Amino acid sequence: MTDSQRLLADYVTNGSEQAFRELVTRYLDLVYSTAIRLVGGDAHRAEDVAQTVFVDLARKARTLPSDVMLGGWLHQDTCFVASKIMRGERRRQFRERQAVEMNALQDHSEANLAQVAPILDEAINQLGAEDRTAILLRFFEQRNLRSIGEALGSTEDAAQKRLTRALEELRVLLKHRGVALSAAALGTALASEAVSAAPVGLAVTVSSVALASAAAGTGTTFTFLKAMTMTKLQAGIIGAIIVASVLTPLLIEQQAQVKLREENQSLRQQIAQLKADNKSLSDRAIHVKGARAPRLPAPPMQVTNPPSALATEDLQPTNLYLYARLDKPPKLTAEQVESYLKANRRNAASLLAAYRTTGNPALLEEAMQKYPNDPQVDFEAVFKNDATPEERRQWLDAFKQSAPDNALANYLSAFSYFKAGQTDQAVQEFIAASDKPQFQDYRLDRYQDDEEAYLTAGYSVAEANVLASEQLLLPFLSPLKVEVRDYLVPLANSYRQVGDEESAQAALQMGVNLGQRFDVDGPAGQFVLNNLVGMAIQRIVLGAMDPNSPYGNGQTVQDQLNQIAQQEAALRKLGQQTEPLLRTMSDQDWISYTDRKMAFGGEAANRWLVNKYGQK
Repeated sequence: MTDSQRLLADYVTNGSEQAFRELVTRYLDLVYSTAIRLVGGDAHRAEDVAQTVFVDLARKARTLPSDVMLGGWLHQDTCFVASKIMRGERRRQFRERQAVEMNALQDHSEANLAQVAPILDEAINQLGAEDRTAILLRFFEQRNLRSIGEALGSTEDAAQKRLTRALEELRVLLKHRGVALSAAALGTALASEAVSAAPVGLAVTVSSVALASAAAGTGTTFTFLKAMTMTKLQAGIIGAIIVASVLTPLLIEQQAQVKLREENQSLRQQIAQLKADNKSLSDRAIHVKGARAPRLPAPPMQVTNPPSALATEDLQPTNLYLYARLDKPPKLTAEQVESYLKANRRNAASLLAAYRTTGNPALLEEAMQKYPNDPQVDFEAVFKNDATPEERRQWLDAFKQSAPDNALANYLSAFSYFKAGQTDQAVQEFIAASDKPQFQDYRLDRYQDDEEAYLTAGYSVAEANVLASEQLLLPFLSPLKVEVRDYLVPLANSYRQVGDEESAQAALQMGVNLGQRFDVDGPAGQFVLNNLVGMAIQRIVLGAMDPNSPYGNGQTVQDQLNQIAQQEAALRKLGQQTEPLLRTMSDQDWISYTDRKMAFGGEAANRWLVNKYGQK
């Protein structure tokens, strides 16, 4: 165990503030230097990023593995936080029509690391885990080769070879982005320029705020930090702006919000009860006679081939109404996306957004060739229109490798195996998915990237806002209900036919777990469409169980089916109330509606809309 790991363990086990402050002191320069590169040299914004990263560390410390390479974790979190801040800043600039074109790289001389600074950290994150760790340990944590070898569980000579290979791999990645550096020059530049000193006194501020925020468990990090560093003049000006532009509309809407909260409360209680009951079913089904997974090899199963379709009434017609108001076509031209690609240096996210907003498959091909280890690229490639089954399997395997903690990769892989008749492999993928807490469909990232592409092309904020919401309709959602019905339920029946009720229950439980992922668990449950898909999946699976069997809390499976039906009816009724109002909204309300959907979920956005327009 390294010194940093011991300090982290002391903080986790004993709540030692001294240990945490020591970690901040050790790693602050690493975090701050990375941040200031990613935020374009803005020192104040880099301090904001550093503050947030160490708040993340304080809050998530207990969930990190004991052997975590802390420098690598902090570097990745810094990249994530800085990227999120800069994306928000770009959107703000677009909203104010003050976006400034980023300067293209003019000088790629080997002696000047500043020229590669904007893309350096992105390239480092594209490296394999061991190569990335070697680069960070040597140049960011400034360890010697012996220390690197110990951290990697190898020798000093092996560490030298690993570092040489990592530098060469980094050189190749930078070359693909248009920056020509030799491996030797890159190593020299990193050794002298990668880490710079953070401002004096920042470590004390960061430690104090991070520890206080972790203890309070609040989400007010940026507000707190800015309040601490704001001058009196700035505070006075901002206070006046808040009073003039925020307080008045908030007071006007206060009564409507109170009513809205009251209306939401009943539905929240139903969702909470549904989640609790689903937990009871999960415990019961998994532990029936000690079963935790279906027995393998699975018995032969009869499958309808090809699967028959279910109704697609879940798709929301929002964009149809917007298209009728557009003077421009919803798809962009190559010329329209060129400036967006240039501003983002044709990184993976911008290539994918350009592909989705233009429909040009060459852009997806470029992303697949340049960034084969990017999870969002792998995810998009899985649904490539002309992909063969072999190519789709290749990209599914790549997706699982690039996103090892994302259960969605395993679920998609499982159904692909089902379609290929490889039942045992499909069951193994479901078992793997059940052990992964993360369920990431990249919906918000897709939405924000596409919105930025439309804004750059000259669309209004309202137009870009809703055109980008096409990415809420992910390609696998509707087919998933069909696949659960036509594969998982027959799998359970096949176990029953050979007298293995234990495995049948475990197979059905896999379906319940999948439905919960979409319905009320985590970010995926943020959208009404996902809620409906999740409930449909659970309804299909529960329908294959004995309706009179106990479900939990004194209920039966039939009772739970009735609750799901009521919940579906409530959401659909809300959708029916919302649908005609979409045609009458102002541009500003389009923006508010979509922003509320992103922040608070589709149900809350729909209720806000009904509350505002339905009263007229």
